[in-house]
Amino acid sequence: MRYAKRGRLRFTSHRDISRAVERAVRRAGIPVAYSAGFSPHPKISYAGAAPTGVASEAEYLEIGVTTPSDPAQVRQSLDESLPSGLDVLDVVEAGPGGLADRLEASEWEVRLPGADRGLAEVAAEKFLAAGTVEVERLTKKGPRRFDARQAVLGLEVSEGTDRTAAQVGGRPCVILRMVVRHMTPAVRPDDVLTGLRLVADFAPPVPPEVTRLAQGPLDVSTGALADPLDLDRDVTRGGEAGPAGEHVAG
Repeated sequence: MRYAKRGRLRFTSHRDISRAVERAVRRAGIPVAYSAGFSPHPKISYAGAAPTGVASEAEYLEIGVTTPSDPAQVRQSLDESLPSGLDVLDVVEAGPGGLADRLEASEWEVRLPGADRGLAEVAAEKFLAAGTVEVERLTKKGPRRFDARQAVLGLEVSEGTDRTAAQVGGRPCVILRMVVRHMTPAVRPDDVLTGLRLVADFAPPVPPEVTRLAQGPLDVSTGALADPLDLDRDVTRGGEAGPAGEHVAG
């Protein structure tokens, strides 16, 4: 399943989103499978979730179901049961292969209201020309240093309109578009912004507005991302049967 995280819901934590999805699955009457043991949990797994505070048009999850279910009906029922801002965009019956393995890279849009386009272009050129750009981020295990440059496959600068100021004349807004390979540790858009500050002293005047536009298999020759659900759409025999007749809708 592909779903979007929009508006104020971008500030919702992953744990809260998980709870909202579990409640919506029950309300929608989806025959979800449960794990075994003393504390059974619904078989819902998330792949490549965006950080808290980031909007996304390409979040993915898989739901294990006990009986075959119509993907179109699952999409409609689940979308109606979720709060506005968590919007179900696509549901297919899962074929062979893991969904998480197909999410090789993400395309991000970073809007920088009030930033100078010329300075942003210079910073992007210096970042791309650098062999390595080491940044530091505070993790659960403490500060960690890693190379932010290696993961960035493309970085472009354009100009748009500040959406928050659209009603008062529409001030210019610098837009960064970047394609970032999924690595360990994960390189996030804020890491790239840290890298731009390090190589060119470029820093946005206000907090950025970040949206994930896509994630999926990577075409190395073109740098484009494919739809990770296309492989499942090509399977005509239906989902792979799991243990005890379990199927997967994802």
